[in-house]
Amino acid sequence: MSDDPLPPPPPAPAPGRTTARTAAVIPAAGRGVRLGPGAPKALRALGGTPMLIHAIRAMAASRAVSLVVVVAPPDGAAEVKTLLDSYALPERTDFLVVPGGESRQESVKLGLDALPPGYDIVLVHDAARPLVPVDTVDAVIEAVRDGAPAVVPALPLADTVKQVEPAAAPGDPERVVATPDRSLLRAVQTPQGFDRAALVRAHETVTDDVTDDASMVEQLGLAVVTVPGHEEAFKVTRPLDLVLAEAVLARRRLNDGF
Repeated sequence: MSDDPLPPPPPAPAPGRTTARTAAVIPAAGRGVRLGPGAPKALRALGGTPMLIHAIRAMAASRAVSLVVVVAPPDGAAEVKTLLDSYALPERTDFLVVPGGESRQESVKLGLDALPPGYDIVLVHDAARPLVPVDTVDAVIEAVRDGAPAVVPALPLADTVKQVEPAAAPGDPERVVATPDRSLLRAVQTPQGFDRAALVRAHETVTDDVTDDASMVEQLGLAVVTVPGHEEAFKVTRPLDLVLAEAVLARRRLNDGF
């Protein structure tokens, strides 16, 4: 846990109202080796600004998000806190930095543990998805408010998908064993949104190594629903993704003054 004081809990809603408050957890403890040597992925510059700052601003752009918890590398919480202090962030949103764990799953759990009471909806967002539009964030939150335990933004697949037998060695030919119907498949993005109690229970119960938090909620037998994702919410993983992200950001600045 960082030495920063926790933000105060949000004020109680007026009598007769049950407005759910939303917090976002951004795990940013990964090294991002596929982008090559250099700074951790979340701290790579995009348009002169670290991707992590873009991701934080994307969450805070939603007026429903009143707290953003950034999960830093285990030994890098102070560095990330200094980074946040050096950039202009929305004053109506509270920010908290906590040290993460050795895995993404552990880091998200540590971010959840740091949440104060009073936040009933939790978003989990990849720092490597810096350009997700606010409309997508709001759509996820609204679906949780409407009663879904877990919500993921998702896109239909453009490519045909093959199921294969993994090769014995990297680069060897792989035998195709099936061709799934791509009309039934979706590519999942973030932020993923959750009823807080469901997500906490998933992290306390599921011990399998998973690639996203929604699959943990699935294992509890709870419903996971999708909302339309956005093509600009892609994950920056490889050098070519960074080139594409720079192009998207340049277009936004030209067209929208972003």
